[in-house]
Amino acid sequence: MKPTAAGTGSDAGLPEAFYRDLGDGRYDSTPATAGPWSPKAQHAGPPSALLGRAMERHEARPGMRIARVTLELPRPVPVGELQVSVRTVRGGGRAELLEGEITADGKPVLLARAWRIVSSPARTPQLRPVPGPPPLPEAQPVHTMTDAYMDGYIAAMEWRFGPGSGFDSPGPGTAWARQRVPLVAGEQDTPLTRALTLADSSWAVGFELDHRQGFVINTDVTLALHREPVGEWLCLRSATAASPEGSGLAVGQLDDMAGDCGRVVQTLLVTER
Repeated sequence: MKPTAAGTGSDAGLPEAFYRDLGDGRYDSTPATAGPWSPKAQHAGPPSALLGRAMERHEARPGMRIARVTLELPRPVPVGELQVSVRTVRGGGRAELLEGEITADGKPVLLARAWRIVSSPARTPQLRPVPGPPPLPEAQPVHTMTDAYMDGYIAAMEWRFGPGSGFDSPGPGTAWARQRVPLVAGEQDTPLTRALTLADSSWAVGFELDHRQGFVINTDVTLALHREPVGEWLCLRSATAASPEGSGLAVGQLDDMAGDCGRVVQTLLVTER
């Protein structure tokens, strides 16, 4: 598959959203959800956000927020109709454990657990042990990725890397990104869904294992937020650890314009093709 030619980023020609709500927990996936490896399989970002959206809405209560979501990726998510369901595993006044699932043709394609906890009091100290993110770069030409399908998720996001950097630059890496289209047609995105839409891209922002020579893919995504992200632009600063006879571990810091708001952790399967 050949990447699209580089040019000025534009929202023109994109689908109206990643998904269309069909009712009763059913959603139609648009071509914008397609990942970099096949136009028939979704990038994990949009379905992660779709499940996070359902978790936020499930028996929601004022003063509670989802602080951590862990998503398991048992098989590729097809670009097609999806069914979303959520249940409460453990209820509570201060902390609740939620469980969610996305199925396609009756098969589970995405599983998740999330902790929804009471918001911290206003007197909680603001702790920031890390420096703030780099400034948001000016608008850039469309970024390409060698051997990747570019006309789905990658095109539906706007990416801004540091000078001379991109998806094909060896990591660690840093990129600002925003959605060009909403998650669900006719709806406003939430801080959680924006963060989940981007989170699965963490290790791709800082490619350090050669995914073209070997087989490298993440089996899960964990997003932990110590506060709600603000604004449409989010920044990922990502690096990968790996060991012989082990696996890979990609860890990303998530920032918004105000600074640090969370972390992304992904386990990487590393093997021969």
